[in-house]
Amino acid sequence: MMKVLIAIDSFKGSISSLKGSEAISLGIKDVYPEAKIVTLPLADGGEGTVETLVQATGGKIIKKQVMGPLRKKVDAMYGILGDEKTAVIEVAAACGLPLVPFDQRNPLVTTTYGVGELILDAIGKGCNEFVVGLGGSATNDAGIGMLQALGFCFLNQNNEEVGLDAKELQDIWRIDLNHVNPKLKECTFKVACDVNNPLYGPNGATHVFGPQKGATPEMIEQLDQGLKHFAEVVLKELNIDIHNIAGAGAAGGLGAAFSGFLNAQLQSGINLVLEIIEVEKNMQGIDLVITGEGKLDGQTSMGKAPLGIAQLAQKYKIPVLALAGCITDETSKLNKLGITSYFSILNEPMTLNEAMDSNVTYNNLRVTTNQLFRLLHAVKQI
Repeated sequence: MMKVLIAIDSFKGSISSLKGSEAISLGIKDVYPEAKIVTLPLADGGEGTVETLVQATGGKIIKKQVMGPLRKKVDAMYGILGDEKTAVIEVAAACGLPLVPFDQRNPLVTTTYGVGELILDAIGKGCNEFVVGLGGSATNDAGIGMLQALGFCFLNQNNEEVGLDAKELQDIWRIDLNHVNPKLKECTFKVACDVNNPLYGPNGATHVFGPQKGATPEMIEQLDQGLKHFAEVVLKELNIDIHNIAGAGAAGGLGAAFSGFLNAQLQSGINLVLEIIEVEKNMQGIDLVITGEGKLDGQTSMGKAPLGIAQLAQKYKIPVLALAGCITDETSKLNKLGITSYFSILNEPMTLNEAMDSNVTYNNLRVTTNQLFRLLHAVKQI
């Protein structure tokens, strides 16, 4: 009996990994009705990670109103995994760019305070292990908003607490740890971070990611100086170098906050997800792996979900088929990295809007899989 592992990422903007996996499964069953199919929805630490890990572990979604990036209340959510002690948080749920109207984007005034509120809520529900996805933030505050929610106090030259956003960074002179939530000492943080930018400088948080958050050239200079000043204060006060951590500049400096203040491990998002959903254990006895995402390109070879799956499969000498809506010239390099062969699911000329329609994607995934397995069936009989 054929045994197939389906492990695809979402086709962003089109179909979830869960629905995509269902379509692929039907395509296989059309040809091999008796096939045993194992489905593991994937995410790479970015959007969709909470739902993916909750689904894979039999966990639950928690909804919580928190302070949004503009200090207005927003409805956010996070997940608690099936072990009931691990919380999964995407920082974008509390401080994401989509929460800020385009004409109000200004990383000098946005805050990560809501991320801290989500952490506190999870601690209150008995969690002491955290999986955090960085990315998509509207902020550049080095995580001081989040840290203030957790009880860290940042004081100016007059020993007064500073505000919650990036424009306050240059006014910080002292750090008071006396009011930090004591339960944080019992918590461990694993942070999905797929960039290695330092905190400040030409390759830092502000210069690389600031413009997409609404930073003007004048703002960029002010923001970068604020991050540099804050890093110097942290080094002097706590003897922690938050600037040179690989990934410190992720999510407007949240990487630095998690690593420097919460002793977090910053690691590849896909590797973290694969570890939690125990993909390797599910590789046992598998004849074929099907992976995929909306677009297979050069970025896929830099730590995206399909490559993580392919490299594990390669370890067990299991062939891997990859399906995608779009394939580029760079995709061929994936053949050397564990993907046996890859296919576009588009079967006729169509507009981008048509191709992104979830019903079209569902049907194309099923039909393409069906045709591939018909070929496999015919070859087996030769």
